[in-house]
Amino acid sequence: MAVPQNKDELLAAIALESGKLLKALDDVAPDRVQMRTMEGHAKGTLMSPCDLVAYLTGWNELVLKWLERDAAGEPIDFPETGFQWNELGKLAQKFYRDYADVPYPALVARLEAAKGRIVEAIGRHDDAALYGRPWYGKWTMGRMIQFNTSSPYANARGRLRKWLKSQGSA
Repeated sequence: MAVPQNKDELLAAIALESGKLLKALDDVAPDRVQMRTMEGHAKGTLMSPCDLVAYLTGWNELVLKWLERDAAGEPIDFPETGFQWNELGKLAQKFYRDYADVPYPALVARLEAAKGRIVEAIGRHDDAALYGRPWYGKWTMGRMIQFNTSSPYANARGRLRKWLKSQGSA
């Protein structure tokens, strides 16, 4: 799918990629959700399907934090307080820990809820707000949302499909 250039394309990309991802997540057998045999987000680490959902949930909830701070006129500490862009592997590990005690079905539901709130937030913005001016560095708000929703959904689905195939499940 092409990089979204407006609100409608962004919403369509999120809907398409999240739908595909949810189908792939449904293909994970309950007895395999905690298997740490998938390549992790930090070099040399392994993660489970549950960790993958934790990562996506963490980023979606982070996007919501950015949008809430922006709406309140408060500064945004990109990517997250205490982390720099060159420490995303450490941030991924934090997300794994943050959601470690959340059962897989509840974590998938939490991801879906966060995505739904992002979609609602996008709905409150027009194309000019989403794509008409830089929001972080050279990136527009729409592009920053896309970087942390539809793009990682597609990436996660690819990782999951590869992992399922290696497990003899796809």
